[in-house]
Amino acid sequence: MASVPVKERVKVSQNWRLGRCREGILLKWKCSQMPWMQLEGDSLYISQANFILAYQFRPDGASLNRRPLGVFAGHDEDVCHFVLANPHIISAGGDGKIGIHKIHSTFTVKYSAHEQEVNCVDCKGGIIVSGSRDRTAKVWPLASGRLGQCLHTIQTEDRVWSIAISPLHSSFVTGTACCGHFSPLRIWDLNSGQLMTHLGGDFPPGAGVLDVMYESPSTLLSCGYDTYVRYWDLRASVRRTGTTCWPLAPPTTVWCDCGTGAKGPAYTPSLSRRRPSAVLCTACASPPGISTLRCLTTSMAWTFKRHDRATPACGPEKPATQGPLLSAGCSDTSSPAPPLFLDL
Repeated sequence: MASVPVKERVKVSQNWRLGRCREGILLKWKCSQMPWMQLEGDSLYISQANFILAYQFRPDGASLNRRPLGVFAGHDEDVCHFVLANPHIISAGGDGKIGIHKIHSTFTVKYSAHEQEVNCVDCKGGIIVSGSRDRTAKVWPLASGRLGQCLHTIQTEDRVWSIAISPLHSSFVTGTACCGHFSPLRIWDLNSGQLMTHLGGDFPPGAGVLDVMYESPSTLLSCGYDTYVRYWDLRASVRRTGTTCWPLAPPTTVWCDCGTGAKGPAYTPSLSRRRPSAVLCTACASPPGISTLRCLTTSMAWTFKRHDRATPACGPEKPATQGPLLSAGCSDTSSPAPPLFLDL
């Protein structure tokens, strides 16, 4: 954040610490869906069913143009995940295929990658990695003449929910469903496909890892069903629990840790399918009556999240009666808010 003035950084830091914000609805849909989102510059990319839509912010930075800047299609079923790798969008679909889209053109290529839905995908340094419900992770080249040629197939022996390539482009980490007798977090060599190490050993059965994110070549964050955001230092003993663990309320599932909890335990994202939740101070319990969160993406001063308006406090989820919302919260210096950073 060297380009941001020090005064602005201090103001935003104070707003995060004190829970001051303002929020507003950016987009609204008639159907209740589970999109993935990614913020890139002045554009917000959102998956809706089997499409990926790109919306551009207006000059005020607080609202979106209602007409999409771009629409990227190609999958026969819903888009489960996507990642931006300029000038491409790499998408993973429920049809078992991977899609390659050019951001500034209509060029789209897709190829069969897995026998079941592709739950996660990442791309760095001209290499694509994918993970699937079929209990495999695969490595693919991004070069135009080699699209669809699998370099390595890794038998994970468990459903793969999340995946991320190291910033050094030498290895990648997989997060699985934790239904076997091994850690759900494992690191693999990107060149050979061989297992390098396991992370941790204290995961309870079923504590699947739903999202992983590298902060640096030697540190990464993980989160999932066990309600913890774990911060791992790969220079230490990786068989022990992560350097820092931030527990959330017991009935809460963490679905995505795309940056909010990266700098410290003051605020961590809590995205739940079982109970309404919110971005909380870690000392607070989940408040009742908050909509279920599905995906989160952040910049320095903004947090964007997608949630269902109508979700019961207990019991199974029901379709949203008034449609899902995409809302945004911006750090503000106005009157203090309740313990929540955002009413998500």
